[in-house]
Amino acid sequence: MTESTVDQTSPPLVHIDPLGTDRHGEAARMRELGPVVRAELPGGVRMWVVTDYALLAELAADPRVGRDWRNWEALRRGEIPDDWPLLSMIRLNNAMARDGAEHRRLRRPLTRSFTRNRVERLRPRIDQIVATMLDELPGRVGPDGIVDLRRHYAYPFPMQVICELIGVPEPWWPRFRELIDTVVRADTTAEQFLATQQERHELWQRLFAMRRAEPADDLTSALLADNDGEGALTDDELEDTLWMLIGAGHETSISLIVNATRALLTHPDQLALVRAGDGETWGRVVEETLRWDAPVGNFPARFPVEDITVAGVTIPKGDAILAPWSGVNRDPAQYGEDADRFDIDRPVKKHMAFGGGPHVCIGPALARFEAMAALPPLFARYPDLRLAADPAELSAVPSIFSNSVSSLPVHLGPAKD
Repeated sequence: MTESTVDQTSPPLVHIDPLGTDRHGEAARMRELGPVVRAELPGGVRMWVVTDYALLAELAADPRVGRDWRNWEALRRGEIPDDWPLLSMIRLNNAMARDGAEHRRLRRPLTRSFTRNRVERLRPRIDQIVATMLDELPGRVGPDGIVDLRRHYAYPFPMQVICELIGVPEPWWPRFRELIDTVVRADTTAEQFLATQQERHELWQRLFAMRRAEPADDLTSALLADNDGEGALTDDELEDTLWMLIGAGHETSISLIVNATRALLTHPDQLALVRAGDGETWGRVVEETLRWDAPVGNFPARFPVEDITVAGVTIPKGDAILAPWSGVNRDPAQYGEDADRFDIDRPVKKHMAFGGGPHVCIGPALARFEAMAALPPLFARYPDLRLAADPAELSAVPSIFSNSVSSLPVHLGPAKD
């Protein structure tokens, strides 16, 4: 990240690292520049960044600031090219990208169908998936005695769960993983972005035809059945709603599992507390990981529907605002001078790992559920689990959105029966 000269009339300009190489360091440097900064993203696209936890929480709940990309003046003026890769996370036809009555219309079928009870019904299957993957881990160990825990455990597990919930046929799972990767990675080309958009449309249309002809006990069938009354979703809206669930339910859960494992393996004092405690300590591990190393780094975008003033800085109507969720979760003003410390007994538990306001993530229960299903059995099965690399040398996922490492090499140690 680089910055311009700071003055009161012109907020500093920062260049966001699209590869997320030093995300927490970048967030700290932005905080030092002030509560509001101007950011440049890949392709020269500029957005505002609010670096203060309390101010961002207020902004997320402010009715004058919405998520409808049609209010983005730069896009309306033709300044954002159609093949800009981050558009796939902004220009959507689902509840995440609408405000007011339209937001409620698009979210309502999802809240009726995507219930805790539906997730709970999958618990036996989820436990079976975890047990199978743990059984297979020794077979994934390379000749150097190392296994990549992200690739062989954290990566396939959430995709399997969310695809079973949605009803995606198993042969499609690997391709869905690849398509999601092209969305969240910063090194996706314009050609790959456009090809992904077309292919995902074709896959969803095939799935809709299958479930209309033969409904099943899955989320797609439930949403299609809920689509006959007033306010029914169009196929385009259904596509983007399910695409949002695949992306959020897969990528964020991977990062949560990886980040929690890495945090415990690099903080032996905290791991000792977990081992000495009861089952409730795992819930504290998950919550502190969500705060200390949130799965979502920066999330685009929000758009004021009128000029607003934040910390003395005027953000014009129709400008884009980037939300640095992982960054504000380490704000010393919110968490104290030890905000950078991983502490499962931290008294302040509240965080914004899942965003805030009316557009708060719809799937936090699933993310927590998956982490609680994946983490305790891993550490129980492999009690001598340890990192096989210097933590400082682990490479970040090349993404503005995802906050994690691209691999997690470990030595499993002997399995415990």
